[in-house]
Amino acid sequence: MRLNELRDNPGATKERTRVGRGIGSGTGKTGGRGVKGQKSRSGVAIKGFEGGQMPLHQRLPKRGFTKPNRARFAEVTLRRIQTAIDAGRLDANQPVDAAALKAAGVIRRAKDGVRLIGGGDLTTKIDLTVAGGSAPAIAAVEKAGGSVTVTIVKAKAEAETE
Repeated sequence: MRLNELRDNPGATKERTRVGRGIGSGTGKTGGRGVKGQKSRSGVAIKGFEGGQMPLHQRLPKRGFTKPNRARFAEVTLRRIQTAIDAGRLDANQPVDAAALKAAGVIRRAKDGVRLIGGGDLTTKIDLTVAGGSAPAIAAVEKAGGSVTVTIVKAKAEAETE
């Protein structure tokens, strides 16, 4: 098998029909657009237009809010950390933080911090320093004998302690 011998399976792709190329082709004259009117012309975008009435998507109330400066985290699964340790790219005896994960190639960039999420099992004892983490992921690290230091404490948790 060579690159120049690669082909799609028979019937996997369908050729595009060239419309409007003469009445002898069967798809000529109107080209499947019917007859006359606005929709038979090019450059028409009338999706959602209700004849001058306020469109439904504008009549309904707005909901929700997108926070413009929300924190974005680089998410790391337990499986990726264990794979890096097994490959020898990550030293389990040293404390593991965002810089160590970046150097090992586990994450591309730290963004606003690293968030530990589940997915996979951890069998090696490691000391992690992360911005946040899910409860099952932190429990899995502690079950393997390691520890997790969370640097960003949620505002809700701070309010409860006061």
